[in-house]
Amino acid sequence: MDASVYDNGAGGVVLNVRPSDNEECSMTSLVQHTTHGNVHELRLDRAPVNALNPALCLDLENAVRDALTQGAQAIVLAGGPKVFSAGLDVPYLLSLGDDRNALKLAWEQFFAAARAIARSPVPVVAAIAGHAPAGGCVLALCCDYRIMGSGPFRIGLNETRVGLVAPEGILQLLRRVVGPHRAERLLVAGDLVESQRALEIGLVDELTDVDDVAVRARAWLEELLQLPRQPMLETRSIARADLVDALDPERIRIDHFIEGWFSGDTQAGLHALVASLRK
Repeated sequence: MDASVYDNGAGGVVLNVRPSDNEECSMTSLVQHTTHGNVHELRLDRAPVNALNPALCLDLENAVRDALTQGAQAIVLAGGPKVFSAGLDVPYLLSLGDDRNALKLAWEQFFAAARAIARSPVPVVAAIAGHAPAGGCVLALCCDYRIMGSGPFRIGLNETRVGLVAPEGILQLLRRVVGPHRAERLLVAGDLVESQRALEIGLVDELTDVDDVAVRARAWLEELLQLPRQPMLETRSIARADLVDALDPERIRIDHFIEGWFSGDTQAGLHALVASLRK
C-alpha cells in the first residue's frame, strides 16, 4: 500500500497498444483500455512506476466500470513493463501534511479501486510484468489469477519496513492465497519475494516471459470463458466471497489507519523511504 524502493528508473516506458482488426483502444488520463474481443485489458499508465495517487485510483475504478458497461466478459489488469505498480504515492501523501481529510480521501480512493476489482462480476487476471510491492500487490491479490514475469522481480506487502500497519482485511487477502502461517511471516517481516519464490508459495499462479504476461493472461481468460458461463460465474462468486468481505470498511478501519499514519515510527519510516527514492 506504500510506495516501493523498486524504482531503478525502470518504469518509465509505457507500452503503446496498437489495435488490430478485432481490437479497440481507448484511454482515460491514466489507464489504457484495450478490447480484445470479450476480454478487456486495463493498463495502468502513470509513469514512471504507476504510483497510486487518487487520480490513478479513480481512473482505475472508472475503467473497471466502463469495461463492464461495454460488455467485458473478462478483464486483464496490467501495469508497466518493469513495474506493475510501486504502490501508493507516498511523496504525494506526505505532501498533504496534517490534512487528515485529504489523506483519508486518498486512502479511500485506493480502496475503492481495489474493491472495484474484487467485486468485478467477471474474472480479472493480473498481468505482472515487473515489481509489485505493497499497493501493487494488493491490487494483484484482488484479481482471480496472477501471472508474473520470470526474473528478478519482487512482489509482497512491505508495509512494516516503512512503518505502516496493514489493516486486518489486507492480511486476509494474503492469507487466502498463501495460508495463515506464511501470511503472518511475510507480513510481519515486510518481505518481498522474487517471482520464482512467489510461485512456489502460491502468491502468484504462473510465471512466463516478462514480455508475454498480458498475452498469457488473455489466453487463460479465453480458456476460462469456454466453460458454461453462468455456473462458472456463480461458483466464482461463492469462492470469492471472503475476498470481497476482506475489503469491507469494517475490516480496513480507515480512521484507525490514519491515526497510525501520524505516529512517530511511521512518519520516520515514510520519510526515510522518500529520502531513499531521491538518491
